Amino acid sequence: MSIWGKLAGAAAELAKGGPIGALLGGGPAENQMAFTVGVIALGAKMAKADGVVTMDEVNAFKEVFKVPEGEMKNVANIFNLAKKDVTGYEAYAEQLAAMLKGNRKLLEDVLEGLFHIAKADQVLHPREVEFLAQVAKRFGISKTEFSYIKARHVIVTKRNPYDVLGVNASIGNDDLKSRYRRLVQENHPDKLIARGVPKEFVAIATEKLAAINGAYAQITNDRASVAGQFHAAWQRHTGAD
Repeated sequence: MSIWGKLAGAAAELAKGGPIGALLGGGPAENQMAFTVGVIALGAKMAKADGVVTMDEVNAFKEVFKVPEGEMKNVANIFNLAKKDVTGYEAYAEQLAAMLKGNRKLLEDVLEGLFHIAKADQVLHPREVEFLAQVAKRFGISKTEFSYIKARHVIVTKRNPYDVLGVNASIGNDDLKSRYRRLVQENHPDKLIARGVPKEFVAIATEKLAAINGAYAQITNDRASVAGQFHAAWQRHTGAD
């Protein structure tokens, strides 16, 4: 049975008022369920954060996370229970943080999934950003780390490539390459699946890797261009051939 087919019990638990208490356990299967229910429930509340849940946001969830039509009922039950209002998101976030205490990267993956939903209508609304910042805080993610995650989800032309990679512009080329390679390794789809992200959610890793690769390419190209200009200027200054 796919991860989607296992959601009926989680929906029943939510209906009782318990965020995801029935899923405690800490094993790989429980981590997958915690991730999935957390993204759905927090995503519904985050979608409500700007005052209205749009069809763009609902459709984006279905498309980005590849929900089979036959499994939509279970997903919709959780989404609809959670989207009634934005209140109560703290309980979901805090319980997820407690459940996944030893799996910090998976909490970051949940946050990445929420950003996917937030930008579905092509706008990161200030209320959505504030909502995501509060969730990140409850996940134990610092303001600096949150800013780096956010940088990967803004419009490409507005991205600071150094922020996307989580480094300062003063970083040396060797350290930059090491950082880039580590990010690529950490965010390979196989790595996400190993730490509890269901295979149906690999779109998260795909887009994240694209942002990382794009940022690194932009920095290296810019540096190569500057180095070339400097070399040409030096040759003109010295009269070298």
